[in-house]
Amino acid sequence: MKGTLIILAFFVVGLFAGVSGKLPEKLISADWSSYALYVLMFLAGIGIGADHKSWQVIRAINIKIFLVPVGIIAGTFIGVAICSLLLPTLSLREVLAVGAGFGYYSLSSIFISELHSEALGVVALLSNILREISTLLFTPIFVKYFGKLSGIASGGATSMDTTLPVISKYSGRDYAIISLFSGIILTILVPVLVTFILTVGK
Repeated sequence: MKGTLIILAFFVVGLFAGVSGKLPEKLISADWSSYALYVLMFLAGIGIGADHKSWQVIRAINIKIFLVPVGIIAGTFIGVAICSLLLPTLSLREVLAVGAGFGYYSLSSIFISELHSEALGVVALLSNILREISTLLFTPIFVKYFGKLSGIASGGATSMDTTLPVISKYSGRDYAIISLFSGIILTILVPVLVTFILTVGK
């Protein structure tokens, strides 16, 4: 959880810095989030492309493994659609876009801020951070009561990196490969699905 808490701390510090009104106008007016987005996309591409083991696993494993990320996508969208009934201030399109972050809070929040609004970007950031933290804290309980794939489903895109150790520990090393594969697929799909939801048919 250390990395997650550090990122959350930076967000809180930035929030208070913005509220304070003491930041230089140039820093506030410049569109730094776009540059951050470009860097994040570049680093995400490097991380996926350089992991040769990941590509070997994808080529070697049975095609049924695709059902895991497909099920996570379906379950996430059904869940956030139900939540939208309790959030009248947010449209179905908005909650689906937030859900399409699949725990990848840094990338999805910037995309949503660029394509929709900073307010929804903050919602995406917080909700996807909570998804990662919940996975780190409650995977033992999820696995015990809902099966070995439940931690992977909860982790979403983070199951390829930050939540992989806890998933591997409580679901077993055999499930680490499935977790890695599912996380890679969802990570690739985050910018595609968020962009599609917020732009197509708008």
